[in-house]
Amino acid sequence: MTYRVRLSLIAAVSLLAAGTVQAQIPTSMAEAQRLLRENPQLVRQRLLESGMSEAEIRAQLAANGLPTTALDAFLSGEVIDGTTAFDPNAIAGLERLGVVVEGADGLEIVGSLTGMQLGEEGDSPSSPIFGHDVFRRATSRFQPLLSGPVPDTYQLGPGDRLLLLLTGEAELAHDVEVTREGFVVVPEVGRLSVANLTMGEARTLFRQRLQSFYSGINRGTTSVSLSITELRTVQVYVTGEVEQPGAYQLSSVATVTNALYAADGPTDLGSLREVRVRRRDGSDAVLDLYPYLLNGDVSGDITLEQGDVVFVPLRTRRVQLGGAVVRPKYYDLTDADDLHYALAAGGGFAPEADRKRLTIHRVVRPGARGPGLGDRIAVDLALAPSADGGATGHMGGVIIPPVGLQDGDSIVVESVPALRDGFFVSIEGRVAQPDTFPWREGMTLRDLLQLARGPVLGADLREATVVRLPAIRSAGQLAERLLVPMDSSYLTQRSTDGRYVGPPGIAFSPPGTSPEFALIPYDRVTILLQPDFDMPRSVQITGEVSVPGPYALLTKRDRVSDLLARAGHILDTGYPEGAQLFRTAEGLGRIDLNVPAALRNPGARDDVVLQPGDSLYIPTYMPTVVVQGAVNSPVTVLYREGQDFDYYIAAAGGFRSDADEGRTAVRLASGLAKTRSRFLFWSSFPTPDAGSVISVPAKDPTDRIDKVALTTSLMAILGSLATTIVVLTR
Repeated sequence: MTYRVRLSLIAAVSLLAAGTVQAQIPTSMAEAQRLLRENPQLVRQRLLESGMSEAEIRAQLAANGLPTTALDAFLSGEVIDGTTAFDPNAIAGLERLGVVVEGADGLEIVGSLTGMQLGEEGDSPSSPIFGHDVFRRATSRFQPLLSGPVPDTYQLGPGDRLLLLLTGEAELAHDVEVTREGFVVVPEVGRLSVANLTMGEARTLFRQRLQSFYSGINRGTTSVSLSITELRTVQVYVTGEVEQPGAYQLSSVATVTNALYAADGPTDLGSLREVRVRRRDGSDAVLDLYPYLLNGDVSGDITLEQGDVVFVPLRTRRVQLGGAVVRPKYYDLTDADDLHYALAAGGGFAPEADRKRLTIHRVVRPGARGPGLGDRIAVDLALAPSADGGATGHMGGVIIPPVGLQDGDSIVVESVPALRDGFFVSIEGRVAQPDTFPWREGMTLRDLLQLARGPVLGADLREATVVRLPAIRSAGQLAERLLVPMDSSYLTQRSTDGRYVGPPGIAFSPPGTSPEFALIPYDRVTILLQPDFDMPRSVQITGEVSVPGPYALLTKRDRVSDLLARAGHILDTGYPEGAQLFRTAEGLGRIDLNVPAALRNPGARDDVVLQPGDSLYIPTYMPTVVVQGAVNSPVTVLYREGQDFDYYIAAAGGFRSDADEGRTAVRLASGLAKTRSRFLFWSSFPTPDAGSVISVPAKDPTDRIDKVALTTSLMAILGSLATTIVVLTR
């Protein structure tokens, strides 16, 4: 038993969420309100999922001529119970956000939005079969609009709603519905039979009938417009190898493709090449969906009618396409499809494909098997190159032979070998882009340098070193070394007059004086650095000197004394004894330095050889000594030449009772730290200089000896010894 209900999209979705819709479809407006009252939270959730804000929902209601407060019961968040009174326009408001559909026991009500509609999270895994993923999107649905323009060829039927407009001398609007008997009733005009008429024929009929009542139509002062406001639904059945077989309510303009989207597409056993549509009159139609999937061609899609059965058959011939192809998957083939079609369906060759040959792995049919023959064979097909794009079987620069395929065949297109697996040469050293490059016939050393973007500054272009695989290995040779002469033509820099130029240094041979050198596979070329070549580097001097700043190193033997000489002299305010040298190379940091000794004996051990990045600092003379730490009165004392460590400690009030005298340190102005030195029974503290800092640490309280515990232990040991002696003397 079928019946007609007005049901909002939200109510339909809520019923779907409950599982089935057989006994839950509302049969009256009161029943619909009861279901909404029982599921207010779900309705609110669907309103939120619509993507519209509260203001946008109210605007939609107003645009449809409804009060903006019609859905306040669901937008306010208040508790809805049995006493809640809905706005009379609530159902109508939900309908404006949804759809009007026809229902029947056992039918699934499908949403009417156009396009892919995301369902619950957790989409099904990707299918390895081409085309199946297009339809399989968990609970997604794809439906045509149930309203909007239709072509003039659209045939009207029971359930279609039409809008008749007269404008001009007469201003009228009539919303009429095609009854189950196939006619519409127009006020003041009467009954018009429109069943099975196309929209074009219906417009002609309406115009002819209305001319008798509105004379302005003949005079051209009144125009007639007829359009579809709501399409009827048809009941179709989807069966066979589909994910969700069953009966579906679809729009009257729905096609086979729409039905498959509604049923979540075929299973892995289903074929998309021969989808059948069986009609009530016994006629059959067959649809191949590959034109739609491969080229977006929907010209062959079949519009469904009431009671149609969409049947997805078992797959018949399926092959696997793998390797270096654009889209490796399983493909269903018809009897007319061959190897060329299968490769084209897979998008053709990938850029890395080896187009010299391909392999077809096949299970031998039982009739072809014999004694000693395997159950599987591999067919190796050679592919002939061709530049004729119009040649039969042409694809990707080769000709695909017209080979038939069997069910279960596996087509494998190999990739070209990796660089390390083929012929290659390499270059390293003083070039812009050292790398490994493919070798080709006739390749020269000059070609390789061009691939490496030429030599860089400091390259020694007198000769290149080429390491080559040995021709003879009888004596255990691993490689042979060749010295290849070069000339200045290998330089990439040119002057304005076209001459090759380079940095001053070693003179290279004139251009054209060295012969071209041919490379063979696996040659390794090295371009060395010129002897003693280096770019200018600098060091820094700061502090109390005449001219502080950066200075370039003139030789690799420049020393501290050379740098001080170039910086003028140390100012009277400077303190050479406290000079500090910092070295960034290898992260060494501060280097122990004695500038007075370096100036007295230039070139000696104390005159340190400088390295790029060194920084020399000459501090200001500070005639003080700082005493800090575990002393009775930490203080800064004026430096007095000849005074020793004890003098400055005494000036600070002496050591505190908790002072750890043995770990006292003196950090000199140069940054060098010294501690107490010992020799036999004598010890002495270092003598501070100007700018020194004396640090006296405190003893660790946890390291103190427990005298009571020590005394108790000693008494116990002595008592034990006395007892032992008495026993032994008896």
